[in-house]
Amino acid sequence: MKLFTGLIFCSLVLGVNSLLSFLGEAARGTWDMLRAYSDMLEANYKNSDKYFHARGNYDAAQRGPGGVWAAKVIRDTELLSSVSTEASRGHIISI
Repeated sequence: MKLFTGLIFCSLVLGVNSLLSFLGEAARGTWDMLRAYSDMLEANYKNSDKYFHARGNYDAAQRGPGGVWAAKVIRDTELLSSVSTEASRGHIISI
């Protein structure tokens, strides 16, 4: 019984540790995406958004699963905001 309790306790500790690691990776991945966006605004080149978005995705993905998740959430949020902007102009967009 003590062995079973010890195994459960250790698995809970490891689970919390991996959750904190995931959240840290997500935070750093978000920072990578924001830094790429800031660099894009500073560069102010026409049609350079795909390069900077790809660079931000790459940097975030290098952080681990949390960074990949953060990049996907930011990408989806960006996609939804562009759809709502186009929809308010009267354009129909299919995703």
